[in-house]
Amino acid sequence: MPPRRKLSDLDRGRAIGWLQDGVAARQVAQRLAVAPSAIIRLKQRFHATGRVQERQRSGRPRVTTQREDRFIQRQAMQQRMATANNIRQRLQATTNTVVCGQTIQNRLHNLGVRARRPVRGTTLTANHRAARRAWCTQHVRWQRQQRAQVLFTDESRFCLEPADGRIRVWRRRGERFAEGAVLERQRFGGGSVMVLGGISTRLRTPLYHVVGNLTGVRYQNEILQPLVVRALQAIGPRAILQDDNAPPHRSAAVNNFIQQARVNRMLWPANSPDLNPIEHMWDELCRRVQQQHPPPANLGQLLQWLQQEWNGVPRAFICNLIHSMRQRCIECLAHNGGHTRY
Repeated sequence: MPPRRKLSDLDRGRAIGWLQDGVAARQVAQRLAVAPSAIIRLKQRFHATGRVQERQRSGRPRVTTQREDRFIQRQAMQQRMATANNIRQRLQATTNTVVCGQTIQNRLHNLGVRARRPVRGTTLTANHRAARRAWCTQHVRWQRQQRAQVLFTDESRFCLEPADGRIRVWRRRGERFAEGAVLERQRFGGGSVMVLGGISTRLRTPLYHVVGNLTGVRYQNEILQPLVVRALQAIGPRAILQDDNAPPHRSAAVNNFIQQARVNRMLWPANSPDLNPIEHMWDELCRRVQQQHPPPANLGQLLQWLQQEWNGVPRAFICNLIHSMRQRCIECLAHNGGHTRY
């Protein structure tokens, strides 16, 4: 049934004029495309009050008070993972006010609070946050020349069929398993390859394919000696190596090699991928590979495209990533060593 048309003030005045001219209520209703009962009620209201405007309506009374609304907002802000049903139960236990979950959502929506998908981040303990604050305090005042001496290194894994949780499909009710509405994916992403590389404002290392488990001895013989040390020598005598705290990077053999080769190593806070500019390099590399049409058919082709796109990333893009190190430190300090938008 279509919604009832609401008369404007102008239409109400026209209707009263026609009625006073002797036009029947049914004919007036046909002219204005409304029900005859609307014209009859308008005529009765005009005779009783002398006005055609509708009186103010109080509406449905609110179930919660302003104090209870503040309680709902405070509960949502203190425990952001709580559901509307959890907040409803706490409200009932505290104030003996019985509402439904939809009312809780409506109150939060009116206050500008909406349920959103949480950002996934690494676990940060109090010690992690303290280490991050100390590191950012030490490096926030670094100049561009100092940042240009750092070689940022890291490894990353790329799947043949990456799982993108943001993919959506258009379908009607009952078409959940319809042809074209099912996203077909192989188990475990169809296999993956792990690569390791390093970037600086002056150069980038070749993208190395890590086969199997990376141990400290392999990290020293296959990556540090042939790739990293050569890149540090090309950067200059004040070059600094940045690597994370992965077990192969901090093994006894690797530490002895670092001391013998006189490599300057940057102390790195644990669980801090957002402070490493190369993480955004991996994102850019993944987007470039996903734009290939047709997509890679096997792991060999995936590795070939990764190495090709790695060399194709503009140098200006890498420089912007590295020089964002200061802003990363500023934002980390602003969040008291917590998670950042990077």
